[in-house]
Amino acid sequence: MHHPATPYVAPFAAFLLLLALAPYWPWDPRLEQYFRVVILAAVIWFFSRSVLDFRCAAPLQSIAVGIGIWLLWIAPDTLFPGYRQHWLFTNSITGKVSSSIPPEALGATGVLVFRTLRAALLVPILEELFWRGWLMRWLINPDFEKVKLGTYSLSAVLITAVLFASEHGPFWEVGLLTGLIWGFWMVKTKRLGDLFLSHAVANLCLSLFTIYTGRWEYWM
Repeated sequence: MHHPATPYVAPFAAFLLLLALAPYWPWDPRLEQYFRVVILAAVIWFFSRSVLDFRCAAPLQSIAVGIGIWLLWIAPDTLFPGYRQHWLFTNSITGKVSSSIPPEALGATGVLVFRTLRAALLVPILEELFWRGWLMRWLINPDFEKVKLGTYSLSAVLITAVLFASEHGPFWEVGLLTGLIWGFWMVKTKRLGDLFLSHAVANLCLSLFTIYTGRWEYWM
């Protein structure tokens, strides 16, 4: 029998493991993108399908929040070229701005399609299950199943946002703001479906922007 946290944590753990193993991928780097999508989809289906709920309390507003977050992500670097090179964002702790996709794979249509699918469909599910579905509740009470989704706790929202920001390296400041927005949106809607939708819209917009502009650093 699975631990109650497994459906919320397992996909995110698989995601981090695949990121850690990426530099050691021994075959064609294009295949690695396909492999990630297949593995993450399988982990979500096997471990998490029982807790997935795509119903939304505020679908139109969630879409608007997602578009707003996309604009938030691209605004600093668009308005202030070189902004991300400041030592606050590029340093030995946060790392440097770079794409996780090898340059030789960026010209492959399949890579772009699968990377977009992963960003827009799988990452929103696995991240929201972990950050807003589990961690925000666990910080309130380690017996998290007793805590309803979207239960308000300022400390839980803040801690989750800070940890979410740390996941995004040189983009930590927009990651922090995004974490706060989605944390409070979870409190407002109390539905994972709204977070899935908002996160998917933000990631889809960012992926299309990345492909259109060639700003590959947004695909960390």
